[in-house]
Amino acid sequence: MATQTSKNPESVYDFTIKDAKENDVDLSIFKGKVLLIVNVASKCGLTNSNYAELNQLYEKYKDQGLEILAFPCNQFGEQEPGTNDQITDFVCTRFKSEFPIFDKIDVNGENASPLYKFLKLGKWGIFGDDIQWNFAKFLVSKDGQVVGRYYPTTSPLSLERDIKQLLEIS
Repeated sequence: MATQTSKNPESVYDFTIKDAKENDVDLSIFKGKVLLIVNVASKCGLTNSNYAELNQLYEKYKDQGLEILAFPCNQFGEQEPGTNDQITDFVCTRFKSEFPIFDKIDVNGENASPLYKFLKLGKWGIFGDDIQWNFAKFLVSKDGQVVGRYYPTTSPLSLERDIKQLLEIS
């Protein structure tokens, strides 16, 4: 589960998160990179298209500073029931994903990850605070600020223009 490293976090870099192998990952290692943070699930109707498109984005932009951070979550229809090892095996074997997979977390409710509580603080209008379903996406600028929140049904490839703008490439 994510842990907060300061009482009043100012960016995503103020968090330390457990990866899928239970190792602490200080998100400050991603300073200067554009982040796409996604709550993922292996047994969702959105799984195939999202993982395929996330892989395409990662492959295309990882060397230019994009990182995709995947957070398994079992809060929506129990569509991520496996262990961290099972989830990682599924993602890496079936989809050949190379981006980081983190510890399974809650994104809503009393036990929501502190990182997700921070991500949801923005003025999101029609979204409200709660994550609606698997594959909700947050786009984070190089300075660790959330600059976009996208519905689970939003195609990852449709974010390419915003990602390129943040990466400062044409």
